[in-house]
Amino acid sequence: MKNKHATIPVFVPHYACPNDCVFCDQKKISGAQSPPKDLEEFLFSAAAGLSEKFTEADIAFFGGSFTGIDEPLMRYYLAAAKKTREKYPRITGIRLSTRPDFISEHILDVLEEYGVTSIELGAQSMDDGVLSLSERGHTAADTARAAKMIKSRGFSLVLQTMTGLPGDSEKKDIETAEKVAALGPDAVRIYPCVVLSGTKLEKMAKEGKYKPQTVEEAVKICAGLIEFYEKNGIDVLRVGLHSSDLTKNGSVVGGAFHPAFGELCESEIIYRRMREKIVKNGISGGVFATAVPKTDISKTVGQKRENIRRLEKEFDIKIRIAYKE
Repeated sequence: MKNKHATIPVFVPHYACPNDCVFCDQKKISGAQSPPKDLEEFLFSAAAGLSEKFTEADIAFFGGSFTGIDEPLMRYYLAAAKKTREKYPRITGIRLSTRPDFISEHILDVLEEYGVTSIELGAQSMDDGVLSLSERGHTAADTARAAKMIKSRGFSLVLQTMTGLPGDSEKKDIETAEKVAALGPDAVRIYPCVVLSGTKLEKMAKEGKYKPQTVEEAVKICAGLIEFYEKNGIDVLRVGLHSSDLTKNGSVVGGAFHPAFGELCESEIIYRRMREKIVKNGISGGVFATAVPKTDISKTVGQKRENIRRLEKEFDIKIRIAYKE
């Protein structure tokens, strides 16, 4: 039986962040105001309550800048995670998110001591101009340095990037992807920028100093990035923000947000591959038929049959989609 993996999330919003990036409000993104008061009890309860369908799980610290937390508090969190992992064999990993400039040999010593398995770095961009306009407070060189240190110590490395930031462009997004791939991460996450209420980015947009990316623009860019990473053997863990809390509190006021953003990107990739086949086979004025797994029918057809409409209009053909078992 294939392993089914679960995640026990612990949100630490804004803990240790030295500044607010123009796009950021971790409390709105995470939907949490503070971590559980008794973390050990929370983790034990979550681990004990895991469904039997999950053969393994990890504990993940999200939000904020975990390795910038005061060391005694950081050790408290890590100790609770380590105890949970020792008590419940299905807990196979501990991962966390942090900033590139909050990685040092000492920090990695601490993480190693408590059995951390994976570190996610919020790189966001590998363009210093974009990072400066976004008020990230670190450089692309900081990301490269931190990534090298993490890899050299045997941790799994995940890099998080964003598209559509202030000063960004499709060309810069591609260049960022190329520089990220050169760092050899095990996986990446891609987040198109959304404008949240109450952030500096909202003010910039209202003043005409920032033009948010549309969903359509972001889909086309992110689809290309997904294909690039896959060709380079790098897993894409997620594309787009989780929608539940953002839609509940109504905090999104602009930018490339869609509750099924990842599926839109997959649909765009399928469209491109179908188009490539049509061009390669010189099909025009006839019928193009293809069979896909039943689970991929909706992505192949596209939202509101957009893929079918685009191809039929461009090539003056009829598209026939069948499913295969």
